[in-house]
Amino acid sequence: MQKKLSGSLLCCFIAALVMVVSSAGSSYATNGYFSSGYGIESQAMGGAGVALPQSAMDAALNPASMVFVGKRFDLGLSLFNPNREYTVTGNPSGLPGTFPLAPGTVKSDTQLFLIPSFGANWMINDQSSFGISAFGNGGMNTNYPTATFHGSSPTGVDLMQLFITPTYAIKIAPKHAIGISAILAYQRFEAQGLEAFAASGFSSDPANMTNNGHDNSYGIGARIGYVGEILPNLNLGASIQSKTYMTKLDKYAGLFAEQGSFDIPVNWSVGLAYKATPQLTFAFDIQEIYYGDIKSINNNLLPNIMTNQLGNDNGAGFGWKDMTIYKAGVQWQSSKEMTWRAGYSYATQVIPESEVLFNILAPGVIQQHVTFGGTRELSNNNSVSFALIHAFSSKVSGPNPLEAPGQQNIELKMNQWEATVGYTWKF
Repeated sequence: MQKKLSGSLLCCFIAALVMVVSSAGSSYATNGYFSSGYGIESQAMGGAGVALPQSAMDAALNPASMVFVGKRFDLGLSLFNPNREYTVTGNPSGLPGTFPLAPGTVKSDTQLFLIPSFGANWMINDQSSFGISAFGNGGMNTNYPTATFHGSSPTGVDLMQLFITPTYAIKIAPKHAIGISAILAYQRFEAQGLEAFAASGFSSDPANMTNNGHDNSYGIGARIGYVGEILPNLNLGASIQSKTYMTKLDKYAGLFAEQGSFDIPVNWSVGLAYKATPQLTFAFDIQEIYYGDIKSINNNLLPNIMTNQLGNDNGAGFGWKDMTIYKAGVQWQSSKEMTWRAGYSYATQVIPESEVLFNILAPGVIQQHVTFGGTRELSNNNSVSFALIHAFSSKVSGPNPLEAPGQQNIELKMNQWEATVGYTWKF
């Protein structure tokens, strides 16, 4: 019987891995281009959960949690709807050396994405566990049906990041654990419609700047974490992820700083979970993402684009700043079979008003998410869960820095919806 269960789980594991890998090109409810939450339970609680072990997807939040979730397999499927647009006001000046945009509002096409995820966890013994999870980042995905920058049409970028995380966790005391995940990362990127930047002499490698199809890169990093009950019914959780060092995107060596470098930044989370009653739990997390440490993301458009060509070490980037996210969630078990969740998160803005021109390609302006969801227990250690996420519409406006002063203004705007359903099998 045990062999049959193990064989069934292995088949599910392989099928889930194929689904996740084949989802390349998807995008996600985002804080910058990081997901707002990992795992259905966390998603439904505003992304909080670093101190609240819940599922085999916890390795994405805190690898230490895995030793408390037991033997289980979690599979999720999300339908994601990002709505992205930009608006240009003011007519071109016509002055030589300027880089004008056509006035008007343009919305990005391709507004629906299917996104799978999964996690599996095995108990080695009562004190330790091994698990593996697969999940992604994205959100830098635009497909404008215009020649936005006077190049080809469509104009936009497509960024997808996939992480596979083998995880080991061990209890260091009955209610305290530490854990570590190796992060095996895959990244896929494409840019279209940027020929005018190359033709204007802004790129150090014009042949490897735009319209070269998808390029792939690979990398490795790690996440470590701790979770434990520091007072009766009060858990503390903390985790930190190293920089994930990626191979270069050679087809876009003339676009990204450091000849196509696009590493994944250091990020950490710390949080509390308080079980007010046996049925009611509150969670609060703080997360910091160091986008400012990655030159291809952090370098400003000006003066960099005038003093260093795109692709050079100090070439222009997107001007993103570090992001701090505050997440709060509540969980209520209304009956033996039903648990309800809700949450809210607020993030600082990563895109300054001075950086709107290049960020037409990547309008990651979202700051607020509100969430809702629940889990229904079924027979035979099975359950189904759902989460609904809405990212409120957010805007950033600023001048076109490559036009005559005061001539044109650019507004970036985005809102998002995401619905996730999942299935859990405890074995």
